Amino acid sequence: MTEQRTIVITGASHGIGAASARQLAATGARVVLVGRESEETAAVANEIDAPYHAADFTDLSQVNRLADELLAAYPRIDVLANNAGGLFKHDTTKDGFEKTVQVNYLAPFLLTTRLVDRLIESEASLIQTASIGHRMYGNLDLDDLNNEKKWSATKAYGDSKVALILFSMELHRRYHARGINTVAFHPGNVSTSFGTDTALLFRLFYRSPIVQRLLLISADKGGAALTRFIDGTPGVTWQSGEYYEDNKIAPAKKRNPQIDDKTLGRQLWERSEALLGISAA
Repeated sequence: MTEQRTIVITGASHGIGAASARQLAATGARVVLVGRESEETAAVANEIDAPYHAADFTDLSQVNRLADELLAAYPRIDVLANNAGGLFKHDTTKDGFEKTVQVNYLAPFLLTTRLVDRLIESEASLIQTASIGHRMYGNLDLDDLNNEKKWSATKAYGDSKVALILFSMELHRRYHARGINTVAFHPGNVSTSFGTDTALLFRLFYRSPIVQRLLLISADKGGAALTRFIDGTPGVTWQSGEYYEDNKIAPAKKRNPQIDDKTLGRQLWERSEALLGISAA
């Protein structure tokens, strides 16, 4: 009998993370939910009879605690879906980092590297929820990850997604030979909820009835895109170390050139380790 896989999804209290968790649970998969708000995450977990863990990615001590909990609870982690993210107002976290960059990139980097030995043992798939925002707004400067020189909500968001894709590709280069497969993808322009910490312009834009009707897809459709990668077979249905849009490897015109810069990927990894005070295996 095939052993049931353990699938960890962050950002699973709402939106495409919750939608994908419901879809996977309906097939009998073992899904582990991670969300910022314990009450909201518990509601989804209870609905699908799944375990859950609460962690606020604006607080890296909670990310470290989450890693400890996952390592203690799950002997295998077959899939880690780094799906948590957002676009926030200008703010600095208690850890000293710009909020969007921490939530969208530094926290997933910390969580993944804390779990990396378990992921190697499990020959895991790592799925990163990225965005077309990486090419529309991103221009990553390793000497200014906090965007202190000139901040904007879109710049911070785009940079965080460039960093997340670079991280995904560097994971492939470092760990693919040891059994890990990793991919980043754009799920589509998803109609989702935004809290009061989201930049006002984007709350207004995404709540516009015209925008929702003409430009956005449902959370269920976005969740289905995530589910396809979680359910897929690396090397068959998707290729490790790649970035996907529209369910295919994104061509050059749909890629920010920075994401294919191997030197930048290595330097970002090293800078991230230094900022977080860690050294990955």
